Amino acid sequence: MTKVLILGAGGMVGQKLAHHLLANGLNGDTDLEISGVDIGFPPNGAAIHTQHTGNLTDSALIAKVATARPDVIFHLAAIVSGESETNFDKGWATNMSSMWSLLEALRAEHLATNGQYVPRFVFTSSIAVFGAPFQEKISDTFLSAPQTSYGAQKAIDELMVSDFSRKGFIDGISIRLPTICVRPGKANLAASSFFSGIIREPLNGLEGILPVSDTTRHWHASPRSAVGFLCHSAALDTARLEGRRALNLPGVSCTVAEQIEALRSLAGEKVVALIKPKPDEAVMKIVAGWPRDFDPQRAVSLGYKAESNFQEIIQVYMDDDLGRS
Repeated sequence: MTKVLILGAGGMVGQKLAHHLLANGLNGDTDLEISGVDIGFPPNGAAIHTQHTGNLTDSALIAKVATARPDVIFHLAAIVSGESETNFDKGWATNMSSMWSLLEALRAEHLATNGQYVPRFVFTSSIAVFGAPFQEKISDTFLSAPQTSYGAQKAIDELMVSDFSRKGFIDGISIRLPTICVRPGKANLAASSFFSGIIREPLNGLEGILPVSDTTRHWHASPRSAVGFLCHSAALDTARLEGRRALNLPGVSCTVAEQIEALRSLAGEKVVALIKPKPDEAVMKIVAGWPRDFDPQRAVSLGYKAESNFQEIIQVYMDDDLGRS
């Protein structure tokens, strides 16, 4: 039996991943024991075998999940970008300090087994590890110089995952997720939340607030692709990473205007008319510090796949979530 631990299992991507694992297994392995950790779980969510309710800043909770010695760990838990920027202490405690505590707990299990326990550790990093000024397309060798607290926290976490892997305590990989769009459910505190909101809300007959210019360009992938990225990372031969354990992932680069045009092509003018511009300087400032386009040759060569245009991303939402959120 393969023990799988999902940190952040109550969130949108965590729930999508859990549903996928329960229905399909992990890369052909259907004999799974799935545990999840989060501050809360949806009442009708995925039937995760063991649910731990709590915060990763709780050292007792970290010790509890580490001593279970999961074979595969998906680390999705984080304080999102907007909240990390407005609540400095909470962002660093949750997004960085807890990572150190978790990796130390896993190292203790590694040492207790005389080096036999080496879990696969898949960490969801972010394109926020990059900061302006940008190349036209971010290459696999572009400098990581974040311009937000969230990006700085993710960048430090990447380095910890890399070093603990170099020492053989874990077998880790950090995947820099594009902004996941279209997210089902309600908006969260992420500065990027509106990218989903301007599609999701109008498709559900509600106003979608647009806080930035429609010339804003960004990098996207669907929740379905995110699950694919995670599962692929769990099986990847990490020797192929050649010590560079953080990856830029494939996605779709488009402007807000192109998002809106894609929505118009699929749902019509009446739906698009529900998008309401409402400039927000704080959101604009954060988004301006994010990269807009990528050339993720390493990830593509390693077999990662995403959508090829934004119409496909909207269609994934319409097929998987519209009417359910």
